[in-house]
Amino acid sequence: MSLFKAVTLFCSITLAGCSAFSSSEQPKGRIDQSALATYTKLGMQYLQAGDTASAKESLQQAALADPGYAPALNGLAMVFQAEREPELADQYFQRATQADPNSAMIFNNYGAFLFSQQRFEEACKALARSTEDPFYTQRAQAFENLGRCYRLIDRDSAAEHVFNRSVTLSPLRVTAHIELADLYLDKGQASLAAQHYAIFQQQLDAQETQHFAKSLWVGVRLARHSGNPSKAASYALLLKNLYPNSEEYNKFKDTGL
Repeated sequence: MSLFKAVTLFCSITLAGCSAFSSSEQPKGRIDQSALATYTKLGMQYLQAGDTASAKESLQQAALADPGYAPALNGLAMVFQAEREPELADQYFQRATQADPNSAMIFNNYGAFLFSQQRFEEACKALARSTEDPFYTQRAQAFENLGRCYRLIDRDSAAEHVFNRSVTLSPLRVTAHIELADLYLDKGQASLAAQHYAIFQQQLDAQETQHFAKSLWVGVRLARHSGNPSKAASYALLLKNLYPNSEEYNKFKDTGL
């Protein structure tokens, strides 16, 4: 069955009044928004399943019908990102943000893409836009992403602020707590660092999260600070065994702790 027939069948079953894009059926200049949404949803489902060819076909149907339909443009950008076509991904992300300059979700996706390309200054700007919408359901994640970005361009004060915004909105954000602990250790504020690490430890004990390179590196430093060399050694061994190529393990070796 062709994609066109599949979508038409899907529409007839699930969406009353949904139709394919046919100029003979639609009044001139009028676009069926439900069909746009259906093509886009189907395209994103294909993308999640790893079928980028079908995803492109479906999303392109929506984009051709309405070249300014931001969700489809965002979807195509994500498809090209998955296919490792960064120039095309960038083009479609830019078109999507221009089509809907108020979409926190699109700016978050674009920021994540720029981050993956190590275009950190641009990534921070896009991620900052994604935090502006107070109704964005992933706003805590967006603040966390922005904080990680700020750290990479040496804006630690700004990073501290947005990490705190993240844990205010979502008190159990693991990465934000570890990043804050790391920042406070760098500032010589070990007691504050320990408070954030304790929240991470509670989730670890409840088996709701697991260690990663930075959590182990922070653990090494806190254990040393509290005078617990055996615990520091345990964290260091895990860091060496699990993340031997990490930046954190390189820092551990460089410090000679």
